[in-house]
Amino acid sequence: MKLFRTTFFTFIALVFLSCQTKAKDTSQNPGEPILQDQKISEAELQQYETAYFASGCFWCVEAIFESVKGVKEAVSGYAGGTEENPTYEQVSYGRTTHAEAVEVYYDPEKVSFFELVQVFYGSHDPTTLNRQGPDRGAQYRSIAFYKNEEERKIIEAYQKALDEKGVYGRPIVTEIKPFTTFWKAEEYHQDYERRHPNDSYIRNVSIPRLNRFKENFPKFLKPESH
Repeated sequence: MKLFRTTFFTFIALVFLSCQTKAKDTSQNPGEPILQDQKISEAELQQYETAYFASGCFWCVEAIFESVKGVKEAVSGYAGGTEENPTYEQVSYGRTTHAEAVEVYYDPEKVSFFELVQVFYGSHDPTTLNRQGPDRGAQYRSIAFYKNEEERKIIEAYQKALDEKGVYGRPIVTEIKPFTTFWKAEEYHQDYERRHPNDSYIRNVSIPRLNRFKENFPKFLKPESH
């Protein structure tokens, strides 16, 4: 974990990209492969449990959770604030109290909520306040949401253990909040990393972040994600 942390901060110092510059053009960039979407019906998704996390750019977070065994789908969106029907423009420029977040649909028989919490803390730096990588602002803050008391206890106990062991070398600033409402982001944000592998932010920030997670936590990966 300490090697991961050192590599992570070195990478941040070298990269000067920001999620706030995300293109709103839904077309493919030149040279990008044309991918066919695999639509999952709402009825199918209702068969799964849900969990909610915020840890920086939702392009990155969505891709990480979708690589985890037992996760059927991860959806990019907004949570943690009070405004209704937030838009990307409002959230990304800090005009709301929301953070970029993901809604994770998972099979509890294949991956537990505790394991998802491990994925959450292990795939970002939870010690940076209102910042993740090159992205700054409260909209990129770290939040672990809970839907019931059992989930709250799991998150709090795990975060306490990480702090007591000094895993990150600095105090964790992740917010632990009750889940209220998740607002799905605009369609062009969904599966963005998979659809736009040649985007500069994806190449320089998202893919390296995903690869670091895969390298450090292979036990969580789907067979096809190795």
